Amino acid sequence: MRRNLLREKLTANQPTVGTHLLSTWPTLVELVGQAGHYDYVEFTAEYAPFDLHDLDNLGRAFELAGLGGMIKIEQTQYTHQAMRAIGSGFQSVLFADIRSVEDARAAVAAVRAETPARVGARGVGRLGVGMRRDVGSIREVGKPAYVEALNDIVIAIMVEKQSCLDDLEAILSVPGLDMVQFGPSDYAMSIGKPGQGDDQAVLVAERRTIETALRLGLHPRVELQDPAHAERYLEMGVRHFCIGWDVGILAQWWSAQGQAMRRILAEGGSAATPAGAARLY
Repeated sequence: MRRNLLREKLTANQPTVGTHLLSTWPTLVELVGQAGHYDYVEFTAEYAPFDLHDLDNLGRAFELAGLGGMIKIEQTQYTHQAMRAIGSGFQSVLFADIRSVEDARAAVAAVRAETPARVGARGVGRLGVGMRRDVGSIREVGKPAYVEALNDIVIAIMVEKQSCLDDLEAILSVPGLDMVQFGPSDYAMSIGKPGQGDDQAVLVAERRTIETALRLGLHPRVELQDPAHAERYLEMGVRHFCIGWDVGILAQWWSAQGQAMRRILAEGGSAATPAGAARLY
């Protein structure tokens, strides 16, 4: 079984940095790995089109790039998508839209092995044996190493609904959870303030989520578009960050560089790059 790099970092209490992809193109995973600064890639499947072959190819890319793989799953697909992603080589699952203790237990059950030997250790599971990539198709089917690997899968949950905040401590006390992420946009919408992620009520809920997670021994994770915004979270005790989205990076580059090129053309070339200047390639 492949080493779970994110689990090793959490066990060693080391900080982690990830990034998001909505694209299923494995080359992007390789480029993230070549950058040399990231521990894992989150495939944000909740928002992206994909099929099961894509999951297998992403799993191969994680191994090639020496990265961990996380998948974000939307609320109606916990069991099926978690099972198939883990079988493809993902070693962490982020569950969206947690509303209750029952939701948190369902998330854990979708990941952990169904075996009495581990009941209560890292949560009660319902996963059985599968002939998938994670076990080499047949090499380690149903062996103890497979059970250990399932119990090492990193489980993260989104705290982004008012009902989740209402019962936060009980939800975060469900055995098996590892990481917690506050979702300001969803939370703002759930309290009737869509688009107001900086509203004081949202900021208070975010701080409460982070403080409760730390008190209960869980690892809060924060998403950032710009690393310059990390400081206030570091002061709260956050050490796990996921930065940037491929679609956001591309949209910003296309907008800024397209505007610059149009300006150069409108000026008749007077602001064009001087002859002999460095090019991108």
